[in-house]
Amino acid sequence: MGIGVHKVAMAAPSDVSELERLIAAGAVDPATIVAFIGKTEGNGGANDFTRGFATLSYQLMLARHLGCTPEEVTRRIAFVWSGGCEGVLSPHATVFTRGPDGAPAGSGKRLALGIAGTRAFAPEEIGTMAVVEAVAEAVDRARREAGIADPRDVHYVQVKGPLLTPAGLADADRRGVALVTRDPNGSKAFARGSTALGVALGLGEVPASAVTQEAIATRMDLFSAVASTSAGGELKACEILLFGNAEGAGGEFQIGHAVLEDAIDAGGVRAALADAGLPDAGGSPDTGRIAAVFAKAEASPSGMIRGRRNTMLSDADINYERHARAALGAVIASITGDPAIFVSGGTEHQCAPGSAPIAAIVRARS
Repeated sequence: MGIGVHKVAMAAPSDVSELERLIAAGAVDPATIVAFIGKTEGNGGANDFTRGFATLSYQLMLARHLGCTPEEVTRRIAFVWSGGCEGVLSPHATVFTRGPDGAPAGSGKRLALGIAGTRAFAPEEIGTMAVVEAVAEAVDRARREAGIADPRDVHYVQVKGPLLTPAGLADADRRGVALVTRDPNGSKAFARGSTALGVALGLGEVPASAVTQEAIATRMDLFSAVASTSAGGELKACEILLFGNAEGAGGEFQIGHAVLEDAIDAGGVRAALADAGLPDAGGSPDTGRIAAVFAKAEASPSGMIRGRRNTMLSDADINYERHARAALGAVIASITGDPAIFVSGGTEHQCAPGSAPIAAIVRARS
């Protein structure tokens, strides 16, 4: 079963017209769509409603095509959105399909995708070991569903989970239960960190004995090299999309990954493309083969990059995540030639402090 990759532009969080055109042209069969990963133009914070708006817009459109309810679309298709299109980042969605198309026999490993979800979490569970353990179990299920036997063939695990909202705080207060924090935006570090540790645990990247409640958002020496986690108020459960390469997967795509040492690491971008099978020929990759790039952005904990001070962590007007997304987005786009790239902020337990993961999907050579 080959995985298809289709990137569609969005003029607004409600704009589904480009996918509509692909469906009308027969380029995409809506019955084969299994997941969306995209960028919306909100602020990326706890009150970013563009993510839920985009999900609803695609749910309503696909419900018409599939002859089902929007709720059924949600059960059939995973939606992962990251808010914040700072700098050159362009709002878009990458649509993944799963169909019968296969690569020729002996063509090697091809892109495989496994999708899994967790149960819904109560507010007091967000940022706790309950999330870590549930995500670890879901990651294992997703890997097996993708047909990836060796965890080393996993190159990208996208997790979207819940964060604390004012409504969640009020619910916890009514029941008299304790929370990891009372700050909705501050809960993002715990939410992202717990899901990233779940990925690391599920793939065997960290020893189970080291992953404790006290380690979440504090023990940054514990991390996954392939996790990319986000949190939003529009979710109650976690959605896991696991990507890797597998024998017999079919399709025309391959995926690779690398580690970005800082927000201007062009070499890391090129390394991810090379790992996916797209080497830098004379310093310029064949950009026509690049289907999608997914990266996390982070400010340097020291406030320094390559020996120069920056103000990402001290700017009281603009959150550091927005600075980092804008900087990294420009670096990646300068190499790929396409600003419709997925760059998400916040890297708790996603690579070592100051560094960040990046993954690239490219068309394999025929």
